[in-house]
Amino acid sequence: MTNLTLYEHPLNEQVRIYLRLEYLLDQLDEVSGLSAPCHHIQFFRSLFDLLEILEQVQVKADLAKDLDKLKKKLKAWADVPQVDQTQLNQLLDQLGEHQRAVLQAKRFGQALREDRFLTSIKQRFSIPGGSCSFDLPNFHYWLHQPLAARQSAIQAWMETLAPLRHALAFWLQLTRESAHGGTATVQQGFYQQEADGACLIRLKISPDLGVYPLVSGHKNRFAIRFMPFDDDHEVADNMAVHISVC
Repeated sequence: MTNLTLYEHPLNEQVRIYLRLEYLLDQLDEVSGLSAPCHHIQFFRSLFDLLEILEQVQVKADLAKDLDKLKKKLKAWADVPQVDQTQLNQLLDQLGEHQRAVLQAKRFGQALREDRFLTSIKQRFSIPGGSCSFDLPNFHYWLHQPLAARQSAIQAWMETLAPLRHALAFWLQLTRESAHGGTATVQQGFYQQEADGACLIRLKISPDLGVYPLVSGHKNRFAIRFMPFDDDHEVADNMAVHISVC
C-alpha cells in the first residue's frame, strides 16, 4: 500500500507562524548533530530564518496566551463523565510546566541576537553565496574548529530555544490530536466544508493520484482545489482523500 502524503494548512495567521517555526526548529534538530560544513551552513540559514520570524512577531506573548486558552479547555473536561482524570491531570501538569518556562524566558531569540559571532555573520547569510570564506573569514575559521567545539556551540544556541521548542511542540500536539474527520470524496477536483472555529486542517493524499492541494479558507470554512502535478496525470472525477479538521 502506498504511503499517504500529509499536508497541513493553517486557517489563521497565528497557526501559520507556529507551523513555520516548527518547520525551522525541525531543520535545526536534523542538522545540528551532523559534521559536514554544508550541514552547518544549513543550520545557520535555518537559525537566521527563525530569528527573522521572532524579530517580527511577539511569539512569546502569543504562545503564552494560547497555552492559557488550552488550559481552560482542558479544565472544562474535568467535569465530563468518563474522562480519564489521571491523564487529564498529567496534561495539565505538563501544560503548567511549559507555561512557566515560557513566562520566565527572555524574549525568544534574544540571547541569539546578543551573540557576537551570530551577529557578525547574520547579514552576509542573506546574500546568495555570502558564506564564502572571503565574505566571512571568521565563519570559515569557525567551520574548521574541532567538531566537539562546533557541536558544543550549536548545543548552547539550541538550548536558548528550548522553552519555545517544547511549549510549541506541546500546543501543536494537542491541537493535532483534537482533529476530527475521515475519508472524503472529492468530485471534479474540488472540495469545500464548513469548519466552525477551526485553526488547522490536515490532508492525507495518495501520491498515486498525481495531485496536490491548494487550500483557501478561514476558521469557519475552507475550500480545496486539487491540481495535477504534471501532464501525465489527470484529476479524477472522484477521489478519496482523508481530511481532518483541528
